[in-house]
Amino acid sequence: MISTTPITLRNLTVAYRGHPAVHHLSGEFEAGSLTAVVGPNGAGKTTLLAAIMGGLKPTEGEVQLAAEMRGRIAWLPQQATIDRSFPVCVFDLVALGHWGSVGSFRALSAAQSEQVLHALQAVGLGGFERRSIGELSAGQFQRVLFARVLLQDAPVILLDEPFNAIDARTTADLLAVVARWHTEARTVIAVLHDLEQVREHFDQTLLLARRCVAWGPTAEVLQAANLFRARQMAEAWKDNAPVCQELA
Repeated sequence: MISTTPITLRNLTVAYRGHPAVHHLSGEFEAGSLTAVVGPNGAGKTTLLAAIMGGLKPTEGEVQLAAEMRGRIAWLPQQATIDRSFPVCVFDLVALGHWGSVGSFRALSAAQSEQVLHALQAVGLGGFERRSIGELSAGQFQRVLFARVLLQDAPVILLDEPFNAIDARTTADLLAVVARWHTEARTVIAVLHDLEQVREHFDQTLLLARRCVAWGPTAEVLQAANLFRARQMAEAWKDNAPVCQELA
């Protein structure tokens, strides 16, 4: 059974590189929810995902994962964080989605290899398995990263700017993958910048400006007053402030 609240944030405060990033954030991501995380640049959106994954330790509070979620979260990072000069082919990168079940030294079974090919077909890259990742366009490479997530078959999926700087056709195809995850009752949390995209495709939104400005149904969160408040809070940021200093 999957918990109805796989991720709970309790007074979560996180610092990144010594600066305040996320302040006193509390709330729940319910099972099967589709949530966009939006806010100004530097609002702590990526930091929040890293804290949920366990890559950043909270300064205060906690990220509470339901027991059955531990080790079962898939994370799609920003493309800019990945070195595409590394000599690896598309098949091998996607096959890393099997890491949890295969490990470092075991070879893929025939069934697992077939799953890699099916994942590539699902994201529109059938026949690309032997291409070097360095040969791919930004949109093609993002499809590869989505294929890797597909193989992980995780109940919780974190996406960090998944549609940034890719073409409209790829965005539409990958949004269809996200919609399919939603119908499968997976919990999807995505950092996004395009508010119209959020309004059209995501039913829940967390508006973050280091603190929570609003969290709930997208139509209620993305009201003009909330967006204005987020901009005001961003203008008041002091990057050299102590972690828990109240905003001016």
